[in-house]
Amino acid sequence: MCERPSRVSLFWGSLVGGGIEHVMVALAQGFLNRGIDTDIVLLKKKGELLGSLPSDCRVFNLRANGLVESVPSLATYLRHHHTSVLLSAAPYPNRVALLAKVITGGFTPIVISEHNVSPIAGSRSMLPDWGLTHITKATYLLADRAVAVSEGVADRVSERLHMRREKFDVVYNPVVSMETLGHANRDVEHSWFQNSGTPVVLGVGRLVEEKGFSVLLEAFAKVRKSRRARLVIFGEGSERRALEQQAEHLGVSDQVWMPGFVSNPLKYMSKASVFVLSSKSEGLGNVLIEAMSCGTPVVSTDCPSGPAEILEGGKHGKLVPVEDPSALAMGVEEALDGKIDPAPRSALNRFQRDRVTEQYLDILSSVT
Repeated sequence: MCERPSRVSLFWGSLVGGGIEHVMVALAQGFLNRGIDTDIVLLKKKGELLGSLPSDCRVFNLRANGLVESVPSLATYLRHHHTSVLLSAAPYPNRVALLAKVITGGFTPIVISEHNVSPIAGSRSMLPDWGLTHITKATYLLADRAVAVSEGVADRVSERLHMRREKFDVVYNPVVSMETLGHANRDVEHSWFQNSGTPVVLGVGRLVEEKGFSVLLEAFAKVRKSRRARLVIFGEGSERRALEQQAEHLGVSDQVWMPGFVSNPLKYMSKASVFVLSSKSEGLGNVLIEAMSCGTPVVSTDCPSGPAEILEGGKHGKLVPVEDPSALAMGVEEALDGKIDPAPRSALNRFQRDRVTEQYLDILSSVT
C-alpha cells in the first residue's frame, strides 16, 4: 500500500455554491478527519460557501485573473509551500495547475479532476474552441493522474481530447454522509412545506440555461392544468429575470417561489413531494443524489452524463428526454400519484463521503 500524503492541496476557482465547490470542501474535511494537513488554494476567495470552509485548513487566495496571473501565482505557492500532491478541479484550474507544474520543474505531482462533459466548459478564452481543445489536451497529458466524476464524463472528455479512456479513473462525488441526514431533518418554516395539502415540486441549481429551468416551468404549467401544485426553485444566476417573466407569462407566478441560494436545501428536499432535475447536461448531478438521500422521489432528464448512472437507467427514479416539457410533466404527475418510489439506501453507497474520500486518497497516494 502506498504511503498517505502528509499534505494535500486542493485547487479550484472560488466558493460559489456549485457542485464542484461542495465536492472540494467535502474532500478537504475528509482529508483533515484522517489527520492529513490540507490546503485550499483558490483563484478568488469569494462566494456563498465561505462559511463552510473547515476551520483547521490553510486557505490561500491567489487573487488571480487569466492565465498570465494565475499560472505564476500558483507556481509561487507551489515553490513556497511544500505540498505532497495537488488536486485541481474543473477545466480552467486544471490547465493552470499543469502549466504551473511545468514552470516549477514538475516537482509537485498534479492530479486533475474533470466534472463536466466538456473539457473546455465555462471557458472565457478568446481562443476558438479548437485551439482551446488543443491546449487542454497538451496540458492534460502532463497530469500524473486524472479523475472523472462519472463514466459519461470520462467517455466524453477522452473522446473530445483524443486521449486514452484508461487515462481517467472514475470516482463519484462524496455527497452522502451522516451530516447530510442531519441537514435533511431540520425544520422548515415556509408554509408550503408544512403539510399544506398542496404538493411541492422542487428544483435546485444555478439559474442558467444549462439547468433547463425554463423547461421545468413549462412542465409545471402543464401539471397545473389538471391539479394543484407548487414549484420551488433554489439557486441564483443570470436567467432569473427571464424565468420570472416566463412564470408570469404562463400564469403560474403565484405558485412559483424562487428565493435564491439557500445554505441547506436538504431540509426542503426531504419535505418536497418530488425533486426534479431538468438539466441539459450534468457532470454527475449532486442535487439528484442529495434528493435521493432524503427519501424523495426523483424525476430527471436523461441528459449527458450523470443522471442515468445515478438512477441506474431508471431503477431509482424516472428518466425523461431532455428539453421535453410534456414528458417532464408526465414524470412529475407520476411522482405525485405515488408511482415513483424513493431510492433504496443501497443505491447511495457509491456516493458515501467516507468511501469516496478513501478512493481519492488511494489515487493521490499513488503519485507521491
